[in-house]
Amino acid sequence: MSTAAVSTRPGKVLADLLPASRTRDIALVLGGAALTGIAAQIAVPVPGSPVPVTGQTFAALLVGTALGARRGFLSLAVYALVGMAGMPWFAQGTSGASGASFGYVVGMLLASTVVGALARRGGDRSVLRTAGTMVLGSAIIYAVGVPYLAAATGMTFTQAVAAGLTPFLIGDAVKAALAMGVLPTAWKFANK
Repeated sequence: MSTAAVSTRPGKVLADLLPASRTRDIALVLGGAALTGIAAQIAVPVPGSPVPVTGQTFAALLVGTALGARRGFLSLAVYALVGMAGMPWFAQGTSGASGASFGYVVGMLLASTVVGALARRGGDRSVLRTAGTMVLGSAIIYAVGVPYLAAATGMTFTQAVAAGLTPFLIGDAVKAALAMGVLPTAWKFANK
């Protein structure tokens, strides 16, 4: 009986298609943070919820998949730290760690890392793989954001789910569908 050797060498993410340099990595990390901050300003209030619908989660997941785990984590860490320091680029121009939606920011930091690792393993190369990657990333964001929302507002967990998860599921499905079109298409163009 023989065993096949499995390569442990990581694959590429979209950002790896650019010429490698420290300057490239710094620009990508800062650009990912800025993209997330800009996308957070696309915000629609949700009646009965202190958490708005934003483009922030979509940007965080795209940053993670396009940049990979390490650069995705660093981008979202810069985004979180600068926002905590007072830059008004969290949802609806807010800043600081005391807001009811800050748990979602922490969740995005973790999610960008996980989806970046999955992208390096091909999680963004096909429609179905991208769907799974985006669903997992969104689940991570909610796994941190919803309990934080409950703790920050005094809501019960059930109330926090009703205010901080349920109203966002349709929007997340739309964001996942966009990613399912954008990421595999980008790889098709890159491979030509």
